Amino acid sequence: MKGTVFSIEEFSVYDGPGIRTSVFLKGCPLRCSWCHNPEGQHKEPEIVRSPNGCLMCGKCEEYAEKDGDVLRYTTESINNCPRNLLRLCGTRYEPDELCQKLLKNKIFFEKGGGVTFSGGEPFCQTQFLFECLEILKGKLHTAIQTCGYCDPEVFKKSLELCDYYLFDLKIMDDKEHVRHTGVSNAKIHKNFAALCDSGKDFVVRIPLIPTVTDTEENIKRIALFLEKHGIKYAELLPYNKMAGGKYAMTGRKYTPDFDETVEVVIRKEIFDRYGIEIKVL
Repeated sequence: MKGTVFSIEEFSVYDGPGIRTSVFLKGCPLRCSWCHNPEGQHKEPEIVRSPNGCLMCGKCEEYAEKDGDVLRYTTESINNCPRNLLRLCGTRYEPDELCQKLLKNKIFFEKGGGVTFSGGEPFCQTQFLFECLEILKGKLHTAIQTCGYCDPEVFKKSLELCDYYLFDLKIMDDKEHVRHTGVSNAKIHKNFAALCDSGKDFVVRIPLIPTVTDTEENIKRIALFLEKHGIKYAELLPYNKMAGGKYAMTGRKYTPDFDETVEVVIRKEIFDRYGIEIKVL
């Protein structure tokens, strides 16, 4: 069993408690219109192109395969780039191989850090994720950063293996959730309830997308949902206007279905009304 990792970031301080190493697994079941990690959407390794230093010679596109509006770069694209700006995004690891790499930094985690599996969506590579968690259990503090969309039985199994969760809540209305992410939020809410009942440590994260997730109605429904589950703290992630910058390197176009020029609204007063402390990251 091998997993596909598109990035390993060391000394992260935003992906869980303490200093952490974040492992980004490829593959995601959602297609959020604001996604800022397009290279993490597909499970398989893919070729990406850096725009920095490009001569605009067109060699990469000449050898690319066209799929509608998407350009799929090929090995020949890599070989013919005069500036070596193309690379394969996605490294295959066996669980033991990756974990041995992570355990080399164990000394840095002794005062309260660990490893966070992110993505993409970690549950897209469930077997690989679980094998890694089993190897690391009792050796390193582990966390999963997740959208919460997976089979409830799979999520319950993860509760036996993982120490901490960073759980996204995006849109409470199911039809709007389908519209903007491509999937229903029913499984997400069911898994969130299981997390709350488990006694595990976790933090709720809410991406603030202008006119989509930051509306008064949506924020009020999130606050009510958190109050129902006894949650008193949440972290807000304001939309990054540079989110579309990575799409060109994957041969795709960034086409958000919202006005990204509008400033996000924090709506702290709504969270205050329901006794929820917030932190803007």
